[in-house]
Amino acid sequence: MSEGSESASGRQKGGILTGLNVVECGEGISAAFAVKMMSDLGANVIKVEPPNGDLTRRRGPFPKDQVDPEKSGLFLYLNNNKRGITLDLTRSEGQRLLARLLSKADMLVHNVHPRNRAAWGLDAEALSSQFSSLIIAGISPFGDTGPYKNWNAYALNVENAGGMAYLAPIPSQFPELPPLKAFGRQAEYQGGLHACYAALGAYWSRLNGGKPLPVEVSEQECLVGILELNLMHYTYSGREASRLGKRLLGPWLLADCDDGIIFISCAEEAQWQRLVELMGDPEWAHEELFKDRLARGDNADALNLFIKEWASSWKVRDLFRRGQGQRVPFAMVNTMKDVYEDEQLEFREYFVRVDYPGIGKLRMPGAPSRYGVNAWALRMIAPRLGQHNEDIFMNSNR
Repeated sequence: MSEGSESASGRQKGGILTGLNVVECGEGISAAFAVKMMSDLGANVIKVEPPNGDLTRRRGPFPKDQVDPEKSGLFLYLNNNKRGITLDLTRSEGQRLLARLLSKADMLVHNVHPRNRAAWGLDAEALSSQFSSLIIAGISPFGDTGPYKNWNAYALNVENAGGMAYLAPIPSQFPELPPLKAFGRQAEYQGGLHACYAALGAYWSRLNGGKPLPVEVSEQECLVGILELNLMHYTYSGREASRLGKRLLGPWLLADCDDGIIFISCAEEAQWQRLVELMGDPEWAHEELFKDRLARGDNADALNLFIKEWASSWKVRDLFRRGQGQRVPFAMVNTMKDVYEDEQLEFREYFVRVDYPGIGKLRMPGAPSRYGVNAWALRMIAPRLGQHNEDIFMNSNR
C-alpha cells in the first residue's frame, strides 16, 4: 500500500488491468465511476480536473459537515487509485498538454457535454485521426446524436426522460403526488457502469486486431434498458405501467418485525401455501377473500393487516431464516447500519479502511467483483487537487 491507504488482508497490488493507461476528463460521477472500476483493477489512471477542481469535491459529505474540497467523501470514494492533475481545457495550452497525455494513453474516458467537446479538444473524430490507437468513451445525458444531444440535464432530468421516475414509488394510491427519482445518482452510476464495460470491450477488440472505434454512452438509454417488464407490457399488450394503483398479486408488502422490517412477496400459489403453513395455518387464510393470488391482490388491505400482525412478534433475522428453510420469499430490509454490520459483507472483506491525512481512517466500499486474490487493491488514496501536476508533466515516463 502507498500514500496512507491499506487494503483488505490477502489482496496484493497487481491487477488484471495492469498496463492499461487511462486518461479521465470531466466532472461529476459517471466518468469517475467508470474509471474507478478500472483503476481498482490495476489500470494506470490520470484524472484531469478543471483548475477549480471536480464538482464532487464540493458535494460532500464532509467530516463534521465542514466543507473542504480535499475531504469530500464522494470524491475520495470515486478517485482512489488515481493520480490527479489540473488542466484548463477551454484554453489551447490545456488542450496541448492533454494531447501530450493522450499520445501515451490507451483510453480516454470523459463526460464532457457533446456541445463543448470540439471547443475543448475532445471531438472523437478529430482525436481518432490524431491518435489512431486511442479508445475514446464519451458519456452524456442523451448521447452524441439526436434532437436532445445538446440539452443540459441533471440526474433528475435523465431519470424522468428514461422512464424510471414515472414508476416510482410503486404502488402509490395518490395520483396527485409527483413521480420520484430513485435515491442517489442512478443515471450517472449506470452511465459509468456501461461506459466501463463498453470501453474495455473496445480495448479488447483493439488488442485482437480490431479498429478502436469511439464509444458513446447515453445515460437515458442506460435507464431505459433496465425498465424490465414495463416496456414488454406496453409492446405486447399496450398496457402502460405506472407508479399508480396497487399490486395485482398478493401478498406483496413490507412488514414491521420486532426489531426491523421484512419484505414478503408470494407471487406463486405454492409460495403462498408455504407461508400459510409457516403462519400456523390460520383460519383467516382460507377465507374466500384470499382464495387465489388475484383475490389476495384485490383484498391486499385486509390481507396485509393479518400478515403484519403475525410478523410483528418475530425478530427479523429469525423470520428471514425460517422463511429460507421453508422456501418462502422473504428479504430483510437492511438499514445503513445493518449493511455496515452485514455478516456476508464482513466475511468477504467488502469494506476496507483507508487512512486519509487530516481525516483519519474511513471505512468505505471495496471491490464489487473478484478476479482472484491479486486482482483488486487500494494502492493509493484519492489525489489532492493538482497533486501530480509536476510529477506527470516533468516526468517523461509519466
